[in-house]
Amino acid sequence: MGTLYVVGTPIGNLGDMTYRAVETLEKVDFICAEDTRVSAKLLNYFEIKTPLVSYHEHNAAQVGEGICDRVAAGESAAIVTDAGMPCISDPGELLVRMCYDRGIRVEVVPGPSAVISGLAISGLNTKNFQFEGFLSVTKKQRQEHLAAVKNSTHTLVFYEAPHKLLSTLEDMLKFFGDRKISLCRELTKLHEEVIRTTLSGAVEMYKNVKPKGEFVLVIEGAKESELVKAETVDEALVQVRALMQNGMRGADACKEIAKATGFSKAELYAKLLEERE
Repeated sequence: MGTLYVVGTPIGNLGDMTYRAVETLEKVDFICAEDTRVSAKLLNYFEIKTPLVSYHEHNAAQVGEGICDRVAAGESAAIVTDAGMPCISDPGELLVRMCYDRGIRVEVVPGPSAVISGLAISGLNTKNFQFEGFLSVTKKQRQEHLAAVKNSTHTLVFYEAPHKLLSTLEDMLKFFGDRKISLCRELTKLHEEVIRTTLSGAVEMYKNVKPKGEFVLVIEGAKESELVKAETVDEALVQVRALMQNGMRGADACKEIAKATGFSKAELYAKLLEERE
């Protein structure tokens, strides 16, 4: 029985590669890579000759079984992502679970993480935080996600791509209100930058400036004084209507507020239909 190594790689600066990560990638029989072209550049830089296997979100279920078969038969493997720690907003999560299901040993070789790096230099509260990954490109799912976390008092951390940044910030402003935000871009790279502002300030900025680079968005959590607690069904219905005004369907809004208040979705939806009659 072999071992699967979960190996962190640099998020930008190749100088952040650890000695142990290099040694591990040299000694394993093969490396599972999200994008073999990206990983090949890393391996070439460190003169690592280990063969690569393509493993990404579109082939994870099929290729994963073959990887597990090889490791179960005695080979050792490493999994890497294009940047940072594998398995965080990454299909490597599935491969680790498949290995555990088959009794295969999994070891971590820690390295850089954009989540923790962005949080550390955000200047916001780091005691309690929630990592929420990427928001959906689908408007309905994106709004449901934001509605689900709007009352969290923990600092919220998201990933975002430059072409979606402005629409994401606009949605966050609608759902969260005008909170503090740190926009961390190009972490560890030549043009690393942290912009500390508010959600409204960020929206205005990126209406006039084209975003460049990958972003980690670190957002202030809800203050206890801002939380709206519903003591009655009618108060809960006010929150349902607020979500609907932001574009959410009635049934979906009832579902989200039901989670937050304890009132049933059916009860809220019935009340909503009564109002419409």
